[in-house]
Amino acid sequence: MSRIPRDRTNPAGKRPGKIGRAGKDAPAVEPLNIVHGALPSREVILRFIADHPQKASKRELAKAFGLKGDNRVELKHLLQELEQEGMLQKNRKSLIRPGALPPVTVLDITTRDKDGDLIGRPAEWPEDQGVAPAVAIRQQSPAGRQGKGKAPVAGLGDRILAKIFPAVDRGGPAYTARIIKVIDRRRGASMGVFRTAPGGGGRLLPIERRGEEMVIDPDFTGGATDGDLVEVEIARLGRFGLPRAKVLSVVGSVGSEKAISMIAIHAHGIPHVFPPAVITEAEAARPASMSHREDWRDVPLITIDPADAKDHDDAVYAELDPSPDNPGGVLVTVAIADVSWYVRPNSPLDREALKRGNSVYFPDRVVPMLPERISNDLCSLKEGVDRPALAVRMSFSGEGRKIGHTFHRIMMKSAAKLSYQQAQAAVDGKPDDQTGPMLEPILKPLWHAYEVMKRGRDRRQPLELDMPERKILLKPDGTVDRVVVPPRLDAHKLIEEMMIQANVCAAETLEKKRQPLIYRIHDGPTLAKQEILREFLATLGISLAKGGNMRANNFNGILAKADGTPHQTMVSEMVLRSQSQAIYGPENIGHFGLNLMKYAHFTSPIRRYADLIVHRALVGSLGFGEGGITPEEESALDDIAAEISTFERRAMAAERETVDRLIAHHLSGRVGEEFAGRVSGVTKSGLFVSLPDYGADGFVPISTLGSDYFIYDEAHQALSGERTGLGYRLGDSVTVKLAEAIPLAGALRFEMISEGREMPAAVRSFHKAGRRDRGQVRKKPGTRPPRGRH
Repeated sequence: MSRIPRDRTNPAGKRPGKIGRAGKDAPAVEPLNIVHGALPSREVILRFIADHPQKASKRELAKAFGLKGDNRVELKHLLQELEQEGMLQKNRKSLIRPGALPPVTVLDITTRDKDGDLIGRPAEWPEDQGVAPAVAIRQQSPAGRQGKGKAPVAGLGDRILAKIFPAVDRGGPAYTARIIKVIDRRRGASMGVFRTAPGGGGRLLPIERRGEEMVIDPDFTGGATDGDLVEVEIARLGRFGLPRAKVLSVVGSVGSEKAISMIAIHAHGIPHVFPPAVITEAEAARPASMSHREDWRDVPLITIDPADAKDHDDAVYAELDPSPDNPGGVLVTVAIADVSWYVRPNSPLDREALKRGNSVYFPDRVVPMLPERISNDLCSLKEGVDRPALAVRMSFSGEGRKIGHTFHRIMMKSAAKLSYQQAQAAVDGKPDDQTGPMLEPILKPLWHAYEVMKRGRDRRQPLELDMPERKILLKPDGTVDRVVVPPRLDAHKLIEEMMIQANVCAAETLEKKRQPLIYRIHDGPTLAKQEILREFLATLGISLAKGGNMRANNFNGILAKADGTPHQTMVSEMVLRSQSQAIYGPENIGHFGLNLMKYAHFTSPIRRYADLIVHRALVGSLGFGEGGITPEEESALDDIAAEISTFERRAMAAERETVDRLIAHHLSGRVGEEFAGRVSGVTKSGLFVSLPDYGADGFVPISTLGSDYFIYDEAHQALSGERTGLGYRLGDSVTVKLAEAIPLAGALRFEMISEGREMPAAVRSFHKAGRRDRGQVRKKPGTRPPRGRH
């Protein structure tokens, strides 16, 4: 992967000029050699994209170079070649240089430069791309651009949505940014662990690696006791000594789950307290009227959810299609809570929901997108209670092909609230008092409809990566009891497939109405990742065809070949790593993993803002009354999609880090014990080892592996000894000893107990060929340096 370009701007804090024009003190920039109407060279294309990221789509490039007819086709082929060579990569609807920032990015303002100008960095940045690039923030005049409107003003600690420009001058950050909007103004608060000091007061130990220790005077402890997790604000900064802080609030003991999840909430800036105006609006809401609604309260729709679910936003019903034109067909109805009725555009509820983007789920708490009055009451499809909904009725042929659908704004009344286990048990022949009377009229038709729909799914062949999902069960005190892998039931698959098809219908309907919307898009694996996977599979004798037209079933074939072999887990891990991340966007590129051309999230508006936007788009385009999408929202879809994609990644990181901290705390008393594990990652620095019984990962530094010289072989995903030929590969079963557990950081360090196994002949020949440039040699401290190190 290409390195991030060197910093090239703003030597004296001067404001950069317009895109493509150097400031008056900037060095001369050689102009592009553009011949209008002629196919540009590779170098010109790459330079143009670097200088004009906002014009980096195929259409904009053709327009900029005046290309028509055959030249447009040649441009397309040239861009594909540059992608295959790793010189370009896709970013939603545009092309960017590897390691470059996309034209619209969410930034966190982290510091100031020597001249006092604000500096930001991307809120999310892949670890494998090194340090996130710095971005110089342009503060506009209060009157805004061209003196119109009010320009957003940001400060330290704020999170912003920004338009990114390549810098022109040398000596400063590689990018400049213009603020589109301030997403979140974060308080100047820090979090850490309070430790008492002799004589009163105490110290604050930071929870972040780059945090700073602070002194807390006796009058400012806020009642904190030793070991409490606290939020503080800086009370005084001096020229000498540590900063002094004041305790704002005591979160709780660092041993409790509440405190551990609060670490992640604070570290990622997740809003978790609803402002008074939002609560007031939610409490004032009243049940929806029948305006523009059909009365479906007699339709026996039921909800099927986890046993501990508190909100129920989807209900299902199925029956045989009575139409003589569709023999063997089924009708499937999916009803989704009508959140758009209660959460109107630009209201306090709406602004807070966008600020959160989605609900965040921790082992024993939820940070909801909407207040409980909305999510758990008015928009929860409770059993036997009238509730407003948007419903889609879908018709499937006997072969599982969707042959039609219609949307409706309805009033419904759920016939039953069932858990997945309860519904599955009834179908499996063990009904209870509630499900017994429902088995023939409701449950069996649902399962029959799923069998019909499954025929279509099997023919579509989405990516079938069946990775186990672990769940942490907690004790009453909030600490870990055990980690389990719940069984995946047909009841889960039934609801999943019905929701997927409802999402497809939403995208198709809005496209047909030419209504702007936010899609759920998933690009195929990049050519660079395909090549890494191809090299790895070749070491196992499994081939992967070359070319840019990969489909999900190509990967299913690989998984099938590995099924039942010792390499099964290893291959599944590598296929998963090769996939791109799904995001939201107003431009449709399809969904690679699901193998669908049109897909938009519609089925969870209680917990995802993207679904709420789709609901509003349906209400507006289908003439369903109040609560439709506004022109202002339509014009901002690009920005909204960028924000909620970032917030989704933020939530995933916070959830994952909380689990890591909980497990590290759970195992902190077992240092020195041995555990059965599996090599889950191989790097130049050492091995990541997962403990299947705990869902935790720890690190084995390469310096502790032994006295041999270890070489990192990326193609084989192996670390192997140069002298002995023994080593470790991705997927190997190993025994490790827990050497260290750091609960606040969620980190585990292991020592390897298992001897390395003999590496395959291909790895040994890799050594003999002397191809050290593809690997990294590490040595045991105190031994002689390796020969021929590259």
